[in-house]
Amino acid sequence: MDSSNTHTIDQAHMARALEFAAAAAEADEVPVGALLVDAQGVVIAGAGNRQVASHDPTSHAEIAVLRAAGQALSNYRLPGTTLYVTLEPCTMCCGALIHARVARLVFGAREPKAGAVVSTCQALDNPALNHKVIWHEGIMADASAQLLKTFFARRRR
Repeated sequence: MDSSNTHTIDQAHMARALEFAAAAAEADEVPVGALLVDAQGVVIAGAGNRQVASHDPTSHAEIAVLRAAGQALSNYRLPGTTLYVTLEPCTMCCGALIHARVARLVFGAREPKAGAVVSTCQALDNPALNHKVIWHEGIMADASAQLLKTFFARRRR
């Protein structure tokens, strides 16, 4: 697959992740959305943040998607999958990606305070890890960042 085709596919899946983020914002959750697809591009699961509604600090969009995908596939390992998420994952979510054996991560905006892919550390690039997640950043980053800015501006009012 050429890189322009990959970019187009990544944008389409990220647009769907943004829909989950927008739905999270409507539910008064921090607007982060995630989507997991298999190697053929078939959507396995999608979700937005759920910490407030679930009273669970681990209910980040990424974790919700990995849990749903594990149930759907009857397997905690998710090899060959790609996770699309609107915001750079935190340390917890990076660890979950590694344990689930997700093949690829595509994220939108950087998270300078808690992002663990590039912003505060390089959690996925540690050579001591037993699994390597390939990652790409910046797909629809402006739209992802704007959704967050709008949400927090509304919350401050």
